[in-house]
Amino acid sequence: MTDIRNLLNQLAAQEAQLNNIQFLAPCVGGGRVKTRVAGMVYTFQTKPKKFEGWGIFQPINDKIAKFVEEPSLPQLEEYFQLLKPLRLFLACQLKGQKWLAYPTNESDAKQRFGFAKPIVVHLVTEGAMFESIIARFDGSSWWFEDIDRRADPFVAEQLREALKNITPPKEVKFKGITPEMKTVYDLVARQKEEFMKQMQQQRDEKQLREALEMGGGELQNFRDRSTYWQVEWVTRDGEHHTSAIDKNDLTVVSAGICLSGGDRHFDLQSLVGVVKEGRRKREEGRRKEGGKTEK
Repeated sequence: MTDIRNLLNQLAAQEAQLNNIQFLAPCVGGGRVKTRVAGMVYTFQTKPKKFEGWGIFQPINDKIAKFVEEPSLPQLEEYFQLLKPLRLFLACQLKGQKWLAYPTNESDAKQRFGFAKPIVVHLVTEGAMFESIIARFDGSSWWFEDIDRRADPFVAEQLREALKNITPPKEVKFKGITPEMKTVYDLVARQKEEFMKQMQQQRDEKQLREALEMGGGELQNFRDRSTYWQVEWVTRDGEHHTSAIDKNDLTVVSAGICLSGGDRHFDLQSLVGVVKEGRRKREEGRRKEGGKTEK
């Protein structure tokens, strides 16, 4: 049976050694760092508390470690060599140096880490949306190592251009595009509320425009009125109309002209024909009235 007194003495000796060691560790919001000494894992509050980044720390006691200096590049490289790497696409910046990212190769990620899903990468000091990076996994968190210098910059440029043009994810196409590129684009699009609003507006406009064109009209403008659209449109001969159109099935809520209470019997496409027919009958009536007056 282990002598309890000897075990306690060993632990006391290890803690006494803490003040004589320095260790390299990453630190994010919350100001806590970890290190392993003689098989024991120690967690320290950093001094200063708001420190974020890579640092070399020295324990003051068994609860607090002070920042000594930034590590050199060779020291960082040596640390990274102990961790498994993975290539990822940067997706969205979450907060500060924390980004959401997605594997550039799903099969490789599944084989080596057992997953292919979005992950959070900490301390991202370089890179932009859709750029490829290398991150390292320490068993609980992912840490940014470097930009993937082998990646083709054309990919990020094409994806950013598509996002700028509010291109729906299903319509993003270019030479060499992969399923992973489509996935990260979709991930970014879903994270960007403004993008989704503009994409929905484009879909709505296309739906209204096509319905009017099939009937022989032309869309001028439309406004969202909660449960219906206020649609401004013109006939081919330039006659302007404003109609209220149901969002669900494009049926007419209010035609903007007299339909004797039968507005709901028509949809946007057929409304154009009704308007044209109504105008034809009015003109015909005026001609007949004119002929009677002459007689």
